Amino acid sequence: MFTKHYIKKAVALTTAALLGSAANADGELFFYNWVDYTPPELIKKFEDETGIKVTVDTYDSNETLLAKLKSGATGYDVVVPSQNFVTIMVAEEMLEKISVKEMSNYDNVDDRWKNPTWDPTQDYTAPWQMGSTSFSINMEGYQGEGNSLGEFFEPAESMLGKIQVFRTPDEVIPLALMYLGLEQCNENPADMKQVQALLLKQKPFVKTYNSETMVANLTSGEVSMSSHWDGYSMKNRLDSKMESLKYVHPKEGIIGWFDSMVVPKGAPNKENAEKFINFMMDAVNGAALSNFNRYASPLKTSAVGEHLDPTLSTAPEINIDPSVPVHFSETCSAKSTKLYDRVWTKLLQ
Repeated sequence: MFTKHYIKKAVALTTAALLGSAANADGELFFYNWVDYTPPELIKKFEDETGIKVTVDTYDSNETLLAKLKSGATGYDVVVPSQNFVTIMVAEEMLEKISVKEMSNYDNVDDRWKNPTWDPTQDYTAPWQMGSTSFSINMEGYQGEGNSLGEFFEPAESMLGKIQVFRTPDEVIPLALMYLGLEQCNENPADMKQVQALLLKQKPFVKTYNSETMVANLTSGEVSMSSHWDGYSMKNRLDSKMESLKYVHPKEGIIGWFDSMVVPKGAPNKENAEKFINFMMDAVNGAALSNFNRYASPLKTSAVGEHLDPTLSTAPEINIDPSVPVHFSETCSAKSTKLYDRVWTKLLQ
């Protein structure tokens, strides 16, 4: 027969176990970010300072992230979409409101990126990194000049089977439209047939459509030209000691982007998410993020300047010639998105 003492002890132990489980759950953060975009040392620093255990998963495109969020509760607390996808997520009520402006490190954000057009009341987003999308060429033995989108979309015969292209229309079609001199977020079927023809003409030169393996493939020589992002291309050049790798700022123009931290609707650890967001807006941590990723920081120069790697200020990848047009990706209409998807489906058949 159980005594009262035994029962009281059992209840106390059970309660302690439940409280312990709750404490462990409160001490977690699930972070979903782009591939190779999260500095491990910053994650460890955050864990050491807060006691919160961080789990990092990765994706390769905004489309992959959007599909994940549309599927329902993901269990993720912080994700990092680009600006043109933030507006979709806000419109479809996929995000939690967060108290960004009340965070202690919000003052470090450059005034240009406070209340941005994709989040004019700054209710949903905090800055992560910003950069551009173009392509890179291994210039060793290459006969071209490396200054035009024509070299990517209508390449020389020497590039046959030597090109890698991102596997996402959101990153490729805007550059194709720019090269053809056509309107962005295009709703004209005739214009999009021109884009389709251009991409189909390029296809025999394409070794792979992949948004993850460009660093390995450029370094190994598997490809000689690849879709790339500016900071990632710089990191590729430095890490592989491949000084012949050139990130192209095409004369026709380049695509700009801005990635933000947001909290998905129903995030299980929203309080921890806000702690992480504030942590990343710290000047030292924000500079460490740029030093790792090699992208420009959206924080004030006066805050991060002394902590930034000085090579960032002169890097050819992230310092764009003023003569090169920069077009920030927009949130396109349903009609244009449908046309883009149709072109892309045809291309990958």
